[in-house]
Amino acid sequence: MTHHFFPSPEVLERLYAGPLSDHIDRFVRQLLDQGYATKTVQEKIRLVADLSRWLERKQFKVKDLDEQRINEYLKFRAIHHAPNRYEQATFRVLLRQLRNDGVIGICAPVVSDNALDRIEKSFGRYLAQERGLTQTTVDNYLPIIRRFLTMRFDANVILLEELVSEDITRFILRHAHIGSPRRAQLMVTALRSFLRFIYQQGQTATNLSMCVPTVANWDLSELPKFLKPEEVERLLESCDKRSPIGQRDYAVLLLLARLGLRAGEVVHMVLEDIDWEAGELIIRGKSARQDHLPLLQDVGEALATYLYHGRPHCSSRRVFIRQLAPHKGFSSSTAIGDIVRRAFARTGLQRTHKGAHLLRHHADFRIMPTNRVESGAMLTPLQFKSA
Repeated sequence: MTHHFFPSPEVLERLYAGPLSDHIDRFVRQLLDQGYATKTVQEKIRLVADLSRWLERKQFKVKDLDEQRINEYLKFRAIHHAPNRYEQATFRVLLRQLRNDGVIGICAPVVSDNALDRIEKSFGRYLAQERGLTQTTVDNYLPIIRRFLTMRFDANVILLEELVSEDITRFILRHAHIGSPRRAQLMVTALRSFLRFIYQQGQTATNLSMCVPTVANWDLSELPKFLKPEEVERLLESCDKRSPIGQRDYAVLLLLARLGLRAGEVVHMVLEDIDWEAGELIIRGKSARQDHLPLLQDVGEALATYLYHGRPHCSSRRVFIRQLAPHKGFSSSTAIGDIVRRAFARTGLQRTHKGAHLLRHHADFRIMPTNRVESGAMLTPLQFKSA
């Protein structure tokens, strides 16, 4: 397969040298499945081939390849080669492929037994299992708690019973001004939850969650936090519906503006969440809750257009996919915020807040049951090029 990218026999002979030569074609097929451009595939092939020759010179076999060996090679490359922006991602994909194929062993997880890690894991389980919070929320809380405990204690010796209200005040004063008021509110919410948790566990004699102050975020401090209907229409019209990216962004903006979805709900939407026959969308909200919302006519048409014409071929079941390789779902809700901000930039509308929540506030009065897609009026998912 590599000969399609390097037709010269002399070049191919160099590429197929070393212990990784038998795995290069499989690697190339994976890159093509993920939608990488020709020049990018060529760069990644060269990196793998160079790694293979280095392994041969060092008399290593494929089974000897792991993260530590890759780091040794990267140190070698830093001295003898120009920097290559594809290095890290290329070798991560290569290791994952070799492990999936059973060629090399599974990477043994780093086992940490310090007190900080144990507390973090225990709190994470509490949030997920007892509080029923989503993994996204847990992932937002844990770094805050780790930073708080690291500031107060050594990682190996954490005496929670020594915590006092001054520790909480000191931490908040030091970190609250970093970032937006929303970020500060997340910080104090995570702290309250953690302090309540350790009190319930009997690790502190006092419920210190009562000492966590409230972060003000006045509704009238910035004007305005909603959009007029004509401004929303300008944002929608700014999308170039002739292009795949424009079709995707238009569908995303409609979901935010018409149904009031959160950015995270849009990111995690999968193909099975669209019930075309019933004319409904299944929305997976906070705390693992599921809601059923009507699939409005314009929203359904935008989704159908994107899924049939604009969505890249890939194995992911996510509805919205990265347009650039690797073709997979968005990694976080930040991507949805970027789509909204780009729409604001195209229209020239000026708002202090330009995130997805601004459209969510607009959507409260938009849902009209009479606009629901009629049963059987839309294409079914089986007619979409989703894989």
